Amino acid sequence: MMTETTLSLADINLNDEELFERGLAHEAFKILRREDPISWTPATEEVKGHWNLVKYEDVMHVSRRPEIFSSERGIVQYEPVSMDEASAASAGNGKMIITMDPPRHVKMRRLVNKGFTPRAVALWEPKIRAATNMLLDRIAKKGESDFVLDIACNIPLAVICQMLGLPEKDWALMFELTNKVLGPGDPEYQTDVPEEQRGTQEAARITGNIGTMQMFGYFAQALQERKTARREDIISLLVDSELEGEQLTDEDILWFCFLLILAGNETTRNGMSGGLLSLCEHPDQKKKLLNDMSLLPGAIEEILRWNSPVTHMARVALQDTKIRHQEIKQGERVVMWYPAVNRDEEVFPNADVFDITRSPNEHLAFGIGEHFCLGAGFARLELKVLFEEMFRRFPDIELAGPPERLRSTFIGGIKHLPVKFTPER
Repeated sequence: MMTETTLSLADINLNDEELFERGLAHEAFKILRREDPISWTPATEEVKGHWNLVKYEDVMHVSRRPEIFSSERGIVQYEPVSMDEASAASAGNGKMIITMDPPRHVKMRRLVNKGFTPRAVALWEPKIRAATNMLLDRIAKKGESDFVLDIACNIPLAVICQMLGLPEKDWALMFELTNKVLGPGDPEYQTDVPEEQRGTQEAARITGNIGTMQMFGYFAQALQERKTARREDIISLLVDSELEGEQLTDEDILWFCFLLILAGNETTRNGMSGGLLSLCEHPDQKKKLLNDMSLLPGAIEEILRWNSPVTHMARVALQDTKIRHQEIKQGERVVMWYPAVNRDEEVFPNADVFDITRSPNEHLAFGIGEHFCLGAGFARLELKVLFEEMFRRFPDIELAGPPERLRSTFIGGIKHLPVKFTPER
C-alpha cells in the first residue's frame, strides 16, 4: 500500500528512485495529471533534462509517431551529460529492437516473431504448468515463502532461458545478472562495490556495467557453441537469420539475447508479485476471484493496469513539435510514465479502485504501437497459469509482512514478498 504522505507539486522529482521505492509514485502522478500534465525535469550535473508525460492521450500520441519520436537515442529517462558516459550508455541504442526505429525495427522483429505468436505461446502451457507446480511443490509443506524468490522470479526465467537454450545450472546466474542490469541503483544488487559505497550513483554505474559485461561474455560463449552445433533455440535461429540478404552480425545477435533475457523475465516476475500483492491488499477482489475463476482473464488485465511493471519508456524528438500546447524542441527527451497513464481519470472511471471486473480496460502496461511488448502473450499465459495453480492449492495465501520494493524509476519491482498459507499435508 502507498505510504501516507502529503506531496506538493514542488516536492516531485521523477528522477528520485526513492519516490518509487517508498510507494509514493502514484500520489505524485495524480498531482501531475491534475496540475502539470507535461512537466519538465531540469538537467543536473550528471543527466540532461526531460519532459514527463502522465496523460493517456499524450502517451498514445507519442507512441504512434515513430517518425517524430525516436527510440534510437535510448528508451530510459536518463541521458548522461558527459560525452564519455553518454557514449557508454548508448552502446545498445539502435542495436536492439527496443531501441530501433522503422523500417529496421520491423525487419528485425520479424525474425523472431514466429516464436511469439498466439499458437506458439499456447504450446508452452503444459511446460509452464509443470514448472509452476514444481516450484509450488517446494514450498507446499513449509506454509510460508518469499514469493518473489521462490516462485515469481523462477517461472518467467525458466521459460525465456529454455527458449534461448540455456542450461538449468545457469538460470540462477541469469537472475543475478538481470537484477544488476535492471536494478543497478538498488544497494542489494551492488555486490561488486565496497559496502560503504553502495547506494551511490557511482555504485549504480559500476553495477550496471559489470552486469552488462558479464551477460555479454556469457552469451558470446553460447553464440560460439551454436555456430559449431545448432540447437532448437532462439540463438540458433538468429545464427541462421538474414536481414536484407546479409547474415546478422555477432553484435546483432548478442544484443538480441541481452534484450530477450531482460524483458523475458524481469517484468513478468513483477507482474506476478505485484498481482498477488494487489489481491491480498484487496481481499474482496481476491474472494470474488476465488469464487469465480472465470474472472481471471479480466483480473490479469487489472493487475497489469494497477502495477505497470515497466514504469517508463522514453523517446527523443527528431524535430520541433508540440504535445498539447507544449513546444518540444528537436533533440529533447520525452518520458512516458505508464503507471500514471494507467490511472488517468479521463480514461479509467474510478481509476484508483482495483476492480478485477473492470471493462473496458485498455491499459498500456505493454506499450502501444510498433513497440508493443513482443512477449505480452507469454506474460499473460504465465500469470494465468500461476494464479490458477496457486489458488487451487493455496487459496488462503496471504501476506506475512510488508513488500520490499526495488529502488528504480524504470522497473516497478518487488524484491521480496513474504507470504503464508496452510501447508499441504
